Amino acid sequence: MARVTVVDDTLTIEMEGLDKLWALKSRLEIPLANVRGATRDPGIVREPKGIRAPGTHLPGVIVAGTFHRDGERVFWDVKDPDKAVVIELADERYARLVVEVDDPRATVDLVERARRAR
Repeated sequence: MARVTVVDDTLTIEMEGLDKLWALKSRLEIPLANVRGATRDPGIVREPKGIRAPGTHLPGVIVAGTFHRDGERVFWDVKDPDKAVVIELADERYARLVVEVDDPRATVDLVERARRAR
């Protein structure tokens, strides 16, 4: 699971527990200026992931790490699809972040409010 916070003009995603190991990352920091939006999307886990490099993918169990598909790089950290949030980015290493959070609705609201307040 990931914890999403906004401090000043930075969106921070921190992987918790063993997710740091599976995703091979512990933290991502993104300037709010490069965040295009956030949505709750439990169905995204069923879509093709692309090529894993590096990361972990056990279908139906966990998707974590960096995946390349159609020329885009996507970061994943999801075990429970019902808690998946997609954060769309621009001008960043990743085109999007797909992360499992404790409260998807609150996370989407947090990201969207921070974007509007910017």
